[in-house]
Amino acid sequence: MGDGGLITGRPWAGPVLPGRGTTSGQHQPQHPSVPAAGGDGRRLPLPRGGPVRAESLNPGLIGAAMLGTAPGLFAVGRAERWEEARTLLYPLAIVLVGLFTVTLLNAGRLYMAEGGPVISVLLSLGWMFVLSLLCVWAMISLALQHRVPAQPLDAPAARLPGWSKPPLAVLGSAWLGIGTGLLARPDFWADFVPWHTNCLDAQALGVWALALGVGILGALAEDDLNRTRPALLALAGTGVVLTVVLTARAGHVDWTSGRALSLVCMVAGLLLAGASGRVLLSRSSAFQS
Repeated sequence: MGDGGLITGRPWAGPVLPGRGTTSGQHQPQHPSVPAAGGDGRRLPLPRGGPVRAESLNPGLIGAAMLGTAPGLFAVGRAERWEEARTLLYPLAIVLVGLFTVTLLNAGRLYMAEGGPVISVLLSLGWMFVLSLLCVWAMISLALQHRVPAQPLDAPAARLPGWSKPPLAVLGSAWLGIGTGLLARPDFWADFVPWHTNCLDAQALGVWALALGVGILGALAEDDLNRTRPALLALAGTGVVLTVVLTARAGHVDWTSGRALSLVCMVAGLLLAGASGRVLLSRSSAFQS
């Protein structure tokens, strides 16, 4: 992984991002305490609040999303009907297909294309092979599942309370919007991330953000806590692990910016949505029994 890249063999040689300088499209090492140089040789100002360390948070955040989703996937294994699992499996398919697409679009920057250390090349090949298999499996599974007629749940629906729907709609739209932006225009929307990132890593983060938004809005459309058990676990787990990673790497984030405040609100929303959903589901189950 070059310069914080998740799957790249070299830094992204695209548009200049905050805190980085380029000369003729080539990456220039930049000490985090020295302002970056613009294309005309002028020094660009440092971010507000002082320099932000250049190490990337992106690999840790991607790992946090994977780890946080794991409890929901285990819950999917216990689901008896498709309707109890689809609010998590649709976002999972988006993650697999999205990451595979981003990898293909940037295949020329992989170690297996550029060469490099043997271990890095093998990891790059393994990433492509495993991700392609998972992507094909997800698409085939969804296609086969939609051939099966839907069955009603035995238990009565546990509806979402009315007060929870507007915040969920705002939270889901926020994650969906930033995810779509990072995927479609990473050179522009990467500036809304409160730490240094390149375009490829911004797209990878955008895939996960888009999946989170789809999952939240899907749970809102489902309007049944019994059908969103795995998704609730994944939301809470992802929020907890993201909080741990951001706390451990707090020095890498420009906390004085409005972007950081927005990130804190969105991660807190994940925690609150998952925790409150579990509490409401427990109360509903106790009332029904």
